[in-house]
Amino acid sequence: MPPRKRTRPTLGFLCCFSSSEPPEINLKDSVPLQLLEFSAPMPPEDELHARFSELVDELDLTDKNREAMFALPAEKKWQIYCSKKKEQEDPNKLATSWPDYYIDRINSMAAMQTLFAFDEEEMEMRNKVVEDLKTALRTQPMRFVTRFIELDGLTCLLNFLRSMDYETSESRIHTSIIGCIKALMNNSQGRAHVLAHPQSINTISQSLRQDNIKTKVAVLEILGAVCLVPDGHKKVLQAMVHYQKYAAERTRFQSLLNELDRSTGHYRDEVNLKTAIMSFINAVLNAGVGEDSLEFRLHLRYEFLMLGIQPVIDKLRAHDNATLDRLINENEVKQWRDQAEKFRKEHIELIARLERKERECETKTQEKEDMMKTLNKMKDKLQKEGVELRSAREQVLDLSYRISDISNKITGTIWYEIDDGRAFKVLDLKDIEKMFSAYQRQQKETGSMDDLYLSSRKVKELSVIDGRRAQNCVILLSKLKMSNEEIKRAILEMDEREELAKDMLEQLLKFVPEKSDIDLLEEHKHELERMARADRFLFEMSRIDHYQQRLQSLFFKKKFAERLAEIKPKVEAILCASREVMRSKRLTQVLEVVLAFGNFMNKGQRGNAYGFKVSSLNKIIDTKSSIDRNITMLHYLIMIFEKNYPDILNIQRDLATVPEAAKVNLAELEKEVFIIRSGLKALEAELRYQQSRACDRGDKFVPVVSDFITVASFSFSELEELLTEAKDKFSKSLKHFGEEESCMQPDEFFGIFDVFLQSFSEARHDLENMQRRKEEEERRIRMEAMLKDQRERERRAKKSTGGSVSEEVGEFDDLVSALRSGEVFDKDSKLKRNRKRSVNQLVDGGGRERSVTKVNY
Repeated sequence: MPPRKRTRPTLGFLCCFSSSEPPEINLKDSVPLQLLEFSAPMPPEDELHARFSELVDELDLTDKNREAMFALPAEKKWQIYCSKKKEQEDPNKLATSWPDYYIDRINSMAAMQTLFAFDEEEMEMRNKVVEDLKTALRTQPMRFVTRFIELDGLTCLLNFLRSMDYETSESRIHTSIIGCIKALMNNSQGRAHVLAHPQSINTISQSLRQDNIKTKVAVLEILGAVCLVPDGHKKVLQAMVHYQKYAAERTRFQSLLNELDRSTGHYRDEVNLKTAIMSFINAVLNAGVGEDSLEFRLHLRYEFLMLGIQPVIDKLRAHDNATLDRLINENEVKQWRDQAEKFRKEHIELIARLERKERECETKTQEKEDMMKTLNKMKDKLQKEGVELRSAREQVLDLSYRISDISNKITGTIWYEIDDGRAFKVLDLKDIEKMFSAYQRQQKETGSMDDLYLSSRKVKELSVIDGRRAQNCVILLSKLKMSNEEIKRAILEMDEREELAKDMLEQLLKFVPEKSDIDLLEEHKHELERMARADRFLFEMSRIDHYQQRLQSLFFKKKFAERLAEIKPKVEAILCASREVMRSKRLTQVLEVVLAFGNFMNKGQRGNAYGFKVSSLNKIIDTKSSIDRNITMLHYLIMIFEKNYPDILNIQRDLATVPEAAKVNLAELEKEVFIIRSGLKALEAELRYQQSRACDRGDKFVPVVSDFITVASFSFSELEELLTEAKDKFSKSLKHFGEEESCMQPDEFFGIFDVFLQSFSEARHDLENMQRRKEEEERRIRMEAMLKDQRERERRAKKSTGGSVSEEVGEFDDLVSALRSGEVFDKDSKLKRNRKRSVNQLVDGGGRERSVTKVNY
């Protein structure tokens, strides 16, 4: 065996031979030898040995691995030699026909990475192998990709990703491996294979945990693109949940938001990463289910908002990068659209709910009337029985004195502690009743022992709260169906489990312990077990720090979205309606024609006017024609529009929001906004107070309210900006029509146009009905004339032919066919003209009738 030329251990073509033990030489059995095209027949043994020795020297293997190589059969030696030479002469051709090479090399790299500390040269060589595979997957023919898939090359890449040590994971090799997967997905077959793999997207997502920015960018590009392919969006969301567990995130997307907010000091890398993150976020929000489902998009947006994405996005604009700014703008525009769509749907739901409530109120009004009738009857009956009731009341009052004399004799005696209820469970009560029935009757007349028992128990119960207030409190608690401890927990947790409905919270606010209540309850706190239901509830709630403020905060939080949903559509209605009335060319034409009409009518009296108050617009509805009292000036104007300005007839399209704006009172709207603003300030003040004190166990006020204020403040600032814009637009619209700002509210101003639009629609409907009646009358007159003429011609024809009229065969079938095709309704149809006579005959009963043969079944 020739001597070794070098002794430094390196990893070459067969780096799997670097272990200390001689391995088993085994080229992959799945690769048939005929795949390798030998450049020449196998040479004689001496020549083969010389060539193979040269190759082994180039590989620079250890002694044991050299021995293993030389122990191979001659055919194996020749195969290895030819393969290596072929790679050296034409690497691309080798890669095209043998992707096994790359799979073997990557498997070897994965297996050996923890055994050696590779120098820079070796790392570069390893990276070149992966880069060559990436190039091959992109440039080689389809058979290369197919062969790579058949040999489970994807699993090879994924295994390498999963097993990377720290040094490799932070190197260019990691980025290149991700690049190989990306290259594979550029091919339709490869992409389908990656998506079908059960762990591929999850494994790829794990690479986000590395510090290498280029690797992160490559991973985010893959994940973002996968969102856009069928069934890919779901896999990406599942991968982010997987990554949350893998990276020990508190919530998914947390690491991405941290990266988006982090400054590295390297402008280019930082912008590249943040651009990739924003692209990915936009894909997650708007692809897959989010493409069609508003609720799904809003859920994901809320998830990002809760992570604090908004202030981070505001900071991103400081990078002054056009691409990044475009992605941010796209995100914000779609967010505005989603919010607008959400409030539009909520507005529709609110209207439906209000209509339902209105119907319920009508029902309740009837029920109230029925109840009043019943109460009046009961009142009459009670008045008749007044004497008896007074007598009974007096008897009860004597009886109560006796019982009370008894709330005094037993106190402090053995009888106060005795509970005869235990004996009742043992005694045969039916038998006792049978044996002593006379005694029972006597006891019922004079007051039984049961009364004494109950009265003694009532003595034990302590109540210092006003009786009526305590009774109402007990009624409320019975509706809640929660223990004091459960209510207390729900309030401390800010009702995370949604156990306290808004109406129940509103009622609870009516039963906040007052100072006088608290003082009295504190005096008797040592008698907690004796306290009545309401007293004990108020006492335990008084132990919660800032109980009233907590309730108010929770109630505000629960009502916030509902209040915004009620207010925002009103603000939007004013804004949109103001734009509509100013921009509508059709409305301008209407006013122009009305002005001209008015000037003509008033010529010689006031002279030509340059304009008119918009309130005068509806006066034309009441002005009737002197010829036909059914025609108003508005009817006449519409006829003018139909003839000369047909486009004006579509004016309602321009003013679609006006009817909604006509219902809005601006002063009330500003009052509602002020209430929300005050509520937010009070909530922020309470948050500052709660942050300044030690947090009790189970108290979630600070985190819950902090998150809520972040989202609520953003939504409310949007509302305030929208209101400012709406007021500005409304002011401009008043000036636009020459109206004084201080004299008109939106409901009055837009109400004028709303009434006009309704009258306009009704007048058009009237004209259509008039026209239809006129056409029907004309058609009736023509038909009568035609029938008269037809009968006259038939009479003459019958007279000239002796009473026989020829029939045309198939006329009815043709008519049916024409009806099916619609040709019969075409006024220019030849068929229709040719069939007039037959139709008239069918209608008029003319012509001969066929005899009918009766058939018995």
